[in-house]
Amino acid sequence: MKFGYFCNTTNWNHKPYDELLDETREITEYCDKSSWDSIWYTEHHFNHEGMESLTNPLMMGVDAAARTKNIRIGQACNVITFHNPIRMAEDIALLDQLSKGRVEIGIGRGIYGREAINLNKEADMKDQAKNFRLFEETLTILKKAWKEKFFNHKGEFYTYPAPDYVWQHDMSPPNKDLVNLETNVMENISVLPKPYQKPCPPIHQVVDGIRSIEWAAQQGLNIIMWIPTVKALKIKFEAFRNAKSEAEKRNVPMGEGISLVRDMFVADTMEEAKEKAGEHMVNYMRWVCHWRGLGNHMDPGEELPVTKGKLDLLSYDFLHKRNMLFGTPEYVIDKIKELKSELNLQNLQVWSNFPGVKHEDCMKSIKMFTEKVMPHFKDDLNTEVKKVS
Repeated sequence: MKFGYFCNTTNWNHKPYDELLDETREITEYCDKSSWDSIWYTEHHFNHEGMESLTNPLMMGVDAAARTKNIRIGQACNVITFHNPIRMAEDIALLDQLSKGRVEIGIGRGIYGREAINLNKEADMKDQAKNFRLFEETLTILKKAWKEKFFNHKGEFYTYPAPDYVWQHDMSPPNKDLVNLETNVMENISVLPKPYQKPCPPIHQVVDGIRSIEWAAQQGLNIIMWIPTVKALKIKFEAFRNAKSEAEKRNVPMGEGISLVRDMFVADTMEEAKEKAGEHMVNYMRWVCHWRGLGNHMDPGEELPVTKGKLDLLSYDFLHKRNMLFGTPEYVIDKIKELKSELNLQNLQVWSNFPGVKHEDCMKSIKMFTEKVMPHFKDDLNTEVKKVS
């Protein structure tokens, strides 16, 4: 099994931002030195509340690339509907070059309306069909930019190169791959740099619903999921496997191409895990479930009691049995064994820096997970998980 750290940087206590970055760097450098396979940075905007505080996973990835040697550097995710696709293609490729091919590309459509409407009105979450068309077209352009030396694109949202633009320069001889040789009107463009990994780094889409899961499989993408219970995940894993098998004309093993994010806090006792991080995790879920409700936390066919408020049932005890890796090393090991047994899970991302958790408690949890949990699941039995003080 491969382990990634899902570094959803938070700032519930409103620390100076440079202090927040130093804590993120400590997590990053520790994971690199301690045999973690990957680290993943998030993208969120306008979050003065302190729930999600990192705005640019690619810039954080550049910082990580300069400070680390082995760990793969992912984004969970780049909200590609917010960004110009050419600039995004350049930035991701540049990070892949700077890191000598350690990039994992994470992409998503966005979930927060205030982000979309203020960063790109075309991505407005109120029009889900249009948002998806923008997502699909942006991904198409990204792939062209990475895989083709010269390309053009004419779509609903973007046209490259700009129509009727005449390019002439003494140091740029006429090139039939670039311009019409009779008019010098640009017919293609070339985006540089190309990624270090050929033709491009692995691409992972953050998904939730079955339609998105199947679409990602049909496009040859990997997927990242977060909240659902094991029983609900089994349906989603099977949907991805079936769609991928059909698209690729082969029998795809269960779990291939899927990463699962789980909330993790390891402590000496079950009570200590709850005391140090439990309410902080529940508070974060109150933020997330304000829009989602509790549906993603339920087993298939499960019915919850009717309550006055949609989050009245949200509590530590409600969440813990469903999808949390909170407790002693032994408890967490058993829960991961269940994920492997039921889902053939191959890629697990975890995080402990929930809004309000003390940084020293977060680091202790990460170290306990590294030293007491990960060794039970490393694929290479000769690879020793290093103990780093």
